[in-house]
Parts: sequence; C-alpha cells; structure tokens
Amino acid sequence: AFAVSVVSEGAEDETELPVLQKSEKSRTISKIGRELKGIVFVIQSQSNSFHSKRAEDLKRDILKQAVDLGKELPTVLLIHQINRHEGAWTILPLMTDFSVTYGRNTSWIFFCEEDTRVQVIKLLETLRRFDKSKEWFLGKALYDEESTIIHHYAFAENPTVFKFPDFAAGWALSIPLVNKLAKKLKSEPLKSDFTIDLKHEIALYIWQKGEGPHLTPVPEFCTDDVNSYKADDCATTFSNFLPLCGEPVNKEDVFVAVKTCRKFHGDRIPVVKQTWEREAALIEYYSDYADISIPTIDLGIPNTDRGHCGKTFAILERFLNHTSPKTPWLVVVDDDTLISIFRLRKLLSCYDPNEPVFLGERYGYGLGTGGYSYITGGGGMVFSRTAVQKLLASKCRCYSMDAPDDMVLGMCFSGLGIPVTHSPLFHQARPMDYPKDYLSHQIPVSFHKHWNIDPVKVYFTWLAPNTEESRNGKKVGYNREDL
Repeated sequence: AFAVSVVSEGAEDETELPVLQKSEKSRTISKIGRELKGIVFVIQSQSNSFHSKRAEDLKRDILKQAVDLGKELPTVLLIHQINRHEGAWTILPLMTDFSVTYGRNTSWIFFCEEDTRVQVIKLLETLRRFDKSKEWFLGKALYDEESTIIHHYAFAENPTVFKFPDFAAGWALSIPLVNKLAKKLKSEPLKSDFTIDLKHEIALYIWQKGEGPHLTPVPEFCTDDVNSYKADDCATTFSNFLPLCGEPVNKEDVFVAVKTCRKFHGDRIPVVKQTWEREAALIEYYSDYADISIPTIDLGIPNTDRGHCGKTFAILERFLNHTSPKTPWLVVVDDDTLISIFRLRKLLSCYDPNEPVFLGERYGYGLGTGGYSYITGGGGMVFSRTAVQKLLASKCRCYSMDAPDDMVLGMCFSGLGIPVTHSPLFHQARPMDYPKDYLSHQIPVSFHKHWNIDPVKVYFTWLAPNTEESRNGKKVGYNREDL
C-alpha cells in the first residue's frame, strides 16, 4: 500500500544513481525492513477517548517513520485493544500470547507510553548493539534512594542496587526473554494479589531473585523533552507537560469532597485550609461530627478505622442529589491528600464529562486471574457526573460499611464495563517515596500522607500554581531536593 522511492541527495532521478550505489541502498533498505519487522511496538493505551486518540497518533507516527525508511512495517499494538485480559495493562499476563504469536519471527517487544516519542531509526541503531539471541531487559534505569512503602520496603539494606525501568522512556524485552517468561507463567501463575507500581513489580518478576536478568540501562532511552538539546542522542523522548485541551474547566465545574473525621479536625484540616482549599470554588468536608468552625457535614455514617465505603457512597449520593446538575466533575480526597485543583482543571479540559470517567492513579487487584483495576483513593478519585449516575443506578454497593471504598468502586465499575482511567500525575504517597528522576519529567497533580514531612512545604514546593515556573529552570519556593 506504500510506495517508497529512494533518491540520493543531489540526484534528480533514481535512474542516474550508479548501479552499485543503488544496490547498496536497496540492501540497506532491506536490512532496515527486516529489523523493523522484528520489532513489535506495544503502546500502553487506554480506552478513554482522549487517551485512545493519543495512542493512535503515536501509532500513526511510528508507521509513518517506518514507511519513510522502507516498505516493511512493524507491528504496533494498543494495549486497550487487547481486551481479552482485564489486566492487559499489567503486561505480564500477555507474555504467553506474545510468545505464541511473535516468538519465532520477531526479535524485540518494545513498550512505550502514549506520550513517549520514538525515533525509529535511532531505536534500530540502539537495539543493534544487543545480541537478540540472548535474554535482554532494556530501559532507562530508576532506583529507590531509600526503601519505600510503595515497594514494600524491598532491598531495605541498599535500595539503590535494584534498577527498574522508567516506562515513559520506553523499555524492551528480547524474544528469548519473552519466551522464558511465558514458560514460567505457565508453570507458576502470578502470585501477587495487588499491582501497585507496575514498573518495579515487572522488574522484580524478571529478576527472579537473581536468577533472571537485571535491567540493562540504555542511555538512548530518554525522558528529555523532544526540544531539549540532549534529544539528538535519544531514541526516545517524552512529552514533558501537563495536558491542556482548550481552556481549563471552570472552577465551578469541579466539586471537591474531603473525607475527614473528628480526630483529624485539629491537625489535618488546617493544612488543607493553608494550602489548596483556596483553589476550590465548591468544597465540602464530610465527617462523623458536625463542626461549625470548619464547617464539616455529618453524613450520619460512623467513622471506621479502615475502608470508608459507606461514607464514600453517601458522598456520591449527596453529589448527585444535592449539587447543581450542571456541575460535571466530583473529586473525592482524603484529609491528608495534597492536590493542585489548578492543575486538575487543566487536565480535565481533555476529558469529556459526558463519558463515564473514573480518573486517578490506577492499581490492580488479582489481575493475573481475572480481578479488576481501581483508582487508589489517597491520590484523589475523580468522577464525571455521568460515571456517578451509572454507578448509583446499578445495584452495586458496599458489602460492609468499612470495606475499602476505592476497591469496591473499582469492582463496581469493572462489573459495569466502565474502565478506570489512569494518570501518573496522581500519587498515593509522598514525593520522597518516588525516584527523583521519575518525578523530574512530571507536573504532578497530587501527593498523599503527612508522615515525617511538612505537608505545607510539600504543597508549596510541588503543587502550588506558581511552582509551574520551576519547569523553566527558575527556582521557586523551596528546593525539591530537600524533600
């Protein structure tokens, strides 16, 4: 379907090329074509209309580059279209399919995110350095500077020794390694119930307690912006910006619900009021005690020590029945969530509130054996009014008042066929719990928890509207290195 003519610089007609030069060029094109056919590109896409369009754009760009290089086209897969697996986004459940389908005639599976930009010719040059008959796990290496709860305090003695890939830069598995993983999955199904930080968990699974390969760092896999002076040496770059699709949504279009309880009125609520409350036009605090000074609203639901399912469903009912039907977005946060409503309004400009949107940081439960995905509550859960309407119209409810609200919501939406929408800009933990290099190419929307930090300082360093300037090399407020 694609005709490609190779014309040398300065030659007006292909027939003027010396025969030897033409044959060398055709051999080069043939070699590039074979190498391209040997790569399967897998884009970590999502079915939400905004995300699927971005993934399709990246697919088109990769295929256009391939057409410009020669006649052979690589395979480009979009994760959300591999819908036989609820847990396709966790990658490992797909290894058996990858092995069966591509295990004989392919050299590499290359994974990237929808905002990763790929220089195909540079990627081919980079992969040539590695013997494709060996087991390779390639990527841009991240590591923990200190052991963290997100990774279950793994490698506590020296967390820097274990490297895992930054998905934004792209990462690759050689087919021999894919085949080995597929074989292992057949004999030993995935054991872990929870998927919390996929990049770390995949690296752990591949490493196999030292029996499998470590991640091999590849300097050409980059997260520098495409316009950076460093990008010339990169096979991949990353779009380093906060998505904005037109004007940010109006302040009055976002209703914020803060979950709290009497014992935290004195220490957590003042932090909200000192930091991000001023960004919210519509905000209510829901507690087990009506405190006029805040003010809080008592929903008539007793406080529970663990999951707050009863309280969250009461908030959803209240949003639907007691707020303006013209308010399209609901954000539910904990009283120790730090969030930028300013940035969230920009982000929400990219989503259609007429779609059932359930947005935040995605976790998984039991995805190796069915299971479901959910938005983890601490980083903030964002609902379109349409999603809340569909949820409450269903019969899906809490199985107990203290069930984990975020997991029950994930189970309910999964049963309704409504996928959760993941954004890496929401964070269930504190800035210090993530590798600095990982956060360096983000403009975060939220962090969570006040443990051993000054939350006001964290907010003004990472999330306050004026910290946007720090993206342009200007130092604003506090130094992130201190946190």
